[in-house]
Amino acid sequence: MVMLVGLAFFGILVGFSSGFFGIGGGTILVPALIYFGYDIKMAIGISVMQMIFSSMFGSYHNHKAGSLALKSGLILGLGSFIGAAFSGMIVDAMPHLALLILFAVILLLSIYKMFTASLEPQLCPNESTFLLLFIGVFVGAISISTGTGGAIFLTPALVGFLGWDIKKAVGTTLFFVIFGSISGFISLSAHGYVDYAVGAAIGLGSVIGVYFGVKLSHRIDKKMQKRALLILYTVMFILTFNKILSEMNIL
Repeated sequence: MVMLVGLAFFGILVGFSSGFFGIGGGTILVPALIYFGYDIKMAIGISVMQMIFSSMFGSYHNHKAGSLALKSGLILGLGSFIGAAFSGMIVDAMPHLALLILFAVILLLSIYKMFTASLEPQLCPNESTFLLLFIGVFVGAISISTGTGGAIFLTPALVGFLGWDIKKAVGTTLFFVIFGSISGFISLSAHGYVDYAVGAAIGLGSVIGVYFGVKLSHRIDKKMQKRALLILYTVMFILTFNKILSEMNIL
């Protein structure tokens, strides 16, 4: 019980990050749970369960604030729901180290794309239905299989490739997380990769944190938000890369 209470308080931090960065929280939660001693596959399942709580509550507040592109978010979400349905099979098929490496590689690509992205959105950002659906399927399958909601990969894609405004991208990607997390939760539960008590404790804590994270996200300027995202991505990459080296017995 003491451990669950402690995890609930940790969930507040995860939720704050989720609301502020527009992510599901898995980018922080998966590496943290691994360092707490959880196997990566169980850490992924717990992370995906927590995302359901934070993404729903955060998206409600983003919608109220007008920073959610609902139509595009639904298309991306549909793709994510389809892609995430394969997460249980992907996690089953890939060894522990391969999942860590995949997570690190996609983080590195996200850092590069976010660093080079312009803060000024295109006059007519790309919102092609087919393209958004394809991106949703791909990101949903890969992200849920690595324990993230996909927003950490999706935000650089929307801002860097499709020319979206960063505020609109952050609000929409958190909404996108809802669909993939529900689908992934069903798939990972069926394969036995979810600790329900831990996931619920962190998820309930994240509801508190996400409220304050979303509020701050709406107030901060775009330049500061981009810098904060880059710092988050870099820290998570360093932690993940260090874990890879440990797994390979290099450290």
